[in-house]
Amino acid sequence: MFKKLFSEIDELQKRINKMRPLNQVQLNRLKDYFKIGLTYTSNAIEGNSMTLVETQIILRDGLTVSGKSLREHFEVVGHGEAYDHIQDLAKSKIITEKDIKQLHHLFYRKIDEGNAGKYRLEDVYIMGSNYPLPSYAKVRTLMKKFIEKLPDMRKTLHPVEFAARAHKDFVFIHPFVDGNGRVSRLLMNLILIQEGYAMVVIPTVLRSDYVQSLEMAHLDDADFIELVAQCVKETQRDYIRLLNGKTV
Repeated sequence: MFKKLFSEIDELQKRINKMRPLNQVQLNRLKDYFKIGLTYTSNAIEGNSMTLVETQIILRDGLTVSGKSLREHFEVVGHGEAYDHIQDLAKSKIITEKDIKQLHHLFYRKIDEGNAGKYRLEDVYIMGSNYPLPSYAKVRTLMKKFIEKLPDMRKTLHPVEFAARAHKDFVFIHPFVDGNGRVSRLLMNLILIQEGYAMVVIPTVLRSDYVQSLEMAHLDDADFIELVAQCVKETQRDYIRLLNGKTV
């Protein structure tokens, strides 16, 4: 179904691979660019009102933004720390429950230390969704099964499809009391960079399409996978543009 789209992504990836290895200046530029972009867009999807420039000021300069809540600042700082951690996790091709809990802990600890990195002990709901989330009593079992199936998914699926399906499966479990969407997007990007692919940023203009396709994925995840794949393609073009200054 996605053969042509994945082929286009793989061709762009070949161009990226020919540019490697990158020097330290290039690596730092890319990491900074995607750290700010991913933190901004991922938080914006969840309702954080920080702008891209404000996100940059907090992450790059360590300053606060007048008129913005403490929680919104913590979401930016926490996401930035979790982003830095996936760079370390990407050195291996294994993902454990401990890794996922640590990502959540880094993102959420300044917001709610007591629940940071810990599976929820209460039932939660997604506003506007027609599909109930699993009871908290099932979370541990579901997460163990989720982790167990990742190696087979890695072997049998295209990396982009693997990343998108892992995102979807994780967010349908919703193991934490809050912050699941951001952790799911960090997880998706961890998988992509583990496989040598460019990170993916879901732009804010696609928020509605992203949310709707994720809701539809309860029955058919084709639209969601396609949306993620199209965003991967755009991110690859950004990657190439940043390295050579040319439009792709």
